[in-house]
Amino acid sequence: MKIGSLLSQSARKFPELLAIECEGRSYTYRQFNEEVNRFAHGLISLGFKKGEKLALIMKNSDHFVFTFFAAAKIGAVAVPVNFRLTASEIQYILGQSDASFVVCDKEFEKTISEAKQGTAVRSIIVVGEPETEDFYSFEKVLSENLNEPEIEVFEKDDVEILYTSGTTGRPKGALFDHSQIFKVGISVTINMGIRQHERILHLAPLFHSAQLNLFLISGVALGATHIIHRDFHPVKTLQAIQEHKITHLFAVPAMFTFLLQVPNAAEYDLSSIKRCGYGAAPMAPELVKKSMELFKTDQFYNLCGLTEAGPGGILLDPEGHKKHLGKGGKPIFMTETRVVNEEGKDVLPGVVGEFILRSPMVMKEYYKKPEETKNTFKDGWLYTGDLATIDEEGYITLVDRKKDMIISGGENVYSVEVESVLYEHPAVLEAAIIGLPDEVWGEAVCAVIVPKEGAVIDEQEIRSFCRQKLAGYKVPRRIFIEKQLPRNASGKILKYQLRQKMNQINV
Repeated sequence: MKIGSLLSQSARKFPELLAIECEGRSYTYRQFNEEVNRFAHGLISLGFKKGEKLALIMKNSDHFVFTFFAAAKIGAVAVPVNFRLTASEIQYILGQSDASFVVCDKEFEKTISEAKQGTAVRSIIVVGEPETEDFYSFEKVLSENLNEPEIEVFEKDDVEILYTSGTTGRPKGALFDHSQIFKVGISVTINMGIRQHERILHLAPLFHSAQLNLFLISGVALGATHIIHRDFHPVKTLQAIQEHKITHLFAVPAMFTFLLQVPNAAEYDLSSIKRCGYGAAPMAPELVKKSMELFKTDQFYNLCGLTEAGPGGILLDPEGHKKHLGKGGKPIFMTETRVVNEEGKDVLPGVVGEFILRSPMVMKEYYKKPEETKNTFKDGWLYTGDLATIDEEGYITLVDRKKDMIISGGENVYSVEVESVLYEHPAVLEAAIIGLPDEVWGEAVCAVIVPKEGAVIDEQEIRSFCRQKLAGYKVPRRIFIEKQLPRNASGKILKYQLRQKMNQINV
């Protein structure tokens, strides 16, 4: 099944059903498909050829969705890019991906004008009226032709290059074809029980694989109504759920944290929600419990996956939450997972090893990075770089990234365990555990804490609180107070930035 044809089919089956609403603009499935076809023909008229790369530097919007599906219909390879990146970071991705076309929001026009220098980009399309000479207006590119593009696209044709979060070093582009992304949609639909005519709220960025592949594409295939928010605002989110009777919500943990801080959050009617998904970063059990109380449902799903798998990996379903809250879960549909030691052998229950997986949804390769691809795949298994344990029932728990594990006095300390305890403290809004150099212990366990509004962090009291629940060597030796934690667009905390900053303070 081809991604573009999923929209065409829904337009035939549900022509008058509301497909998209974004900032006051709404489209039925018939109108949605027609806008996509108009833009597809417009791209063709500009000389776009099948197999070329098209980069999207856009916030969530109807225009993002039109661009993505138009690319899929004409055999383009979509390259969604994090709009928060600097010009030099975007320049690297444009060059590395061989992008020839860019579609961007007007607010990023100047950044793209700078970023395209020295790359193969030959055409830039701006949502709005461009100020730069030779840039095209999105509206003016639209063709009057509403028919399906006459370009033959196959399931094995490439459709996406998804760049990894880049928490360290240069991001790598994971390459996928139509068949792989279609299977990602099938998997999440089966695992989460998503049905026709859901009402999906899109908060997380669509350039991220979770919101794009798990929920936009599968939702389009099922004839869902998509309410798209350009930016995340906690109050507007609660209003949208109440107004649009949202049935399906996916959010990163930080978003749930902010929703819980809305003073009158409990006054909103959130009863339409059938299920909530969370992922992209660890979510402390205490935060999950409070979120269940807010939404008055236990239908929560922990989606623990990675970009290279589409995203895919493991999932903790609502039943699993009852007995195994805090764990990552079991393999999703069509996926095999293991936890192995350095020799590639399965570890015993409770022993820390590396989380590996294989499935038909795993990327084809890192685009133009054969060495990195070779190092990531071994005997058909994708080595994730995540440290994990597995229990007697087969539930996997991610404990840290290999690079983030702390070795203090010869003992391994896994940040997730300590962070989960800190989140239980009533004064803590957010917390991150990092290791800093220590003359005595090699590395010292350090906590970076964002306090709740009006709360005061007493360092000695925090340590005493941790000692009640953790072995002494896991208790933070230093505590830093910050107003916010640095995160990438996926919601992952950028611990390398914290280590750099706190190292300077720690000197």
